[in-house]
Amino acid sequence: MQPFSNQEAERIVRAGAAALQQGRPDAARAEFEKVAASGRASAQVWLLLAHACREGGDAAAAEGALDRLLAGEPQNLWGLIQKGDARAAAGDGRAATAFYKKARQVAAGVGQLPPDYAREMERVERAIGEAEAHYKAHLEEALAARGFGPGARSPRFQQSLDILAGEKPIYYQQPTNYFFPELPHVQFFDRADFPWVAAVEAATADIRAEILALMDDESAFQPYLVAAPNRPRTDFHGLADNPEWSSLYLWENGAPVAENVARCPKAYEALLQAPMPHISTRAPVVMFSRLAPGARIPAHTGMLNARLICHLPLIVPPGCGFRVGNEVREWEEGKLLIFDDTIEHEAWNESGEDRVVLIFDIWRPELSESERAAVAAMFESVDSYGG
Repeated sequence: MQPFSNQEAERIVRAGAAALQQGRPDAARAEFEKVAASGRASAQVWLLLAHACREGGDAAAAEGALDRLLAGEPQNLWGLIQKGDARAAAGDGRAATAFYKKARQVAAGVGQLPPDYAREMERVERAIGEAEAHYKAHLEEALAARGFGPGARSPRFQQSLDILAGEKPIYYQQPTNYFFPELPHVQFFDRADFPWVAAVEAATADIRAEILALMDDESAFQPYLVAAPNRPRTDFHGLADNPEWSSLYLWENGAPVAENVARCPKAYEALLQAPMPHISTRAPVVMFSRLAPGARIPAHTGMLNARLICHLPLIVPPGCGFRVGNEVREWEEGKLLIFDDTIEHEAWNESGEDRVVLIFDIWRPELSESERAAVAAMFESVDSYGG
């Protein structure tokens, strides 16, 4: 074919577009193919050619034009959507979903979409949802047939399926201060794996009675987050110096708080059963944590992953919740929750009453005695540094 000018190419494209509007897809295709053969085809020309081929009943040629477009512009949003449509029409649902999801990713980076694109993305989202539901139904049926129905799965395997289906994100340890490597990323630990749990839970009624006796003492609880004058002020979502999240310490700065131990001796005695870490002035930490009605502790992560955090729920009105990573649980009075606080977590109290839990830390069970001693020695060395 003899080369032709840009003006001539534009004239041919206009002629093809007019033929499409007149309902003559074959004539339109012939015009667009002239431009494609000349090497002057833009993304718009490939899209028009794909449209003309599709209208003319040649699905393979239409998809071929889209392939040429995406080879040069792999993030062309309209091309991705139409390629997904082409795969869906061909019965290749998995490929269609892959292109739709790529279109979703591209659209997310665009910002405000024009109305016609926005409408198409709404259709794409519906298609993705339908495909994921169909895929999940297939997977559930196939697993059940192999003896792995919902009642025959471990919690970890079920969580893996939820992640596979895109229903839960993946969370990892993200300590703000100290990271001990090669520890498993576990959100909630099984109470049954800790032999001391029963003794602590058995003391719940006594511990609850002790804290109930202090609830009306305005001086007993202090804001959990208190601004330190010798450090830059950090206001954690308005909770610094805020009594909506308050605490009463039994053990603080690495030592018992004598006054509070005297007021809550049953709680203090019960927690001596737990393998609490003794790390310089940093641990153990034992406190009653009170969350006021309507208060929320936003998502955050703890300081060091060499320990775990335990909650003994004491006063839990309806409407309270707790999330660690991708799992939400409700506190149950008298039943410990043991979790890794270096995985993102948050808590809320949507009731009209105070929520109170007893919080304490324990060593990670995976650490050897030698490793525990080394961690403690390291932090003692850190804390002895004067700068």
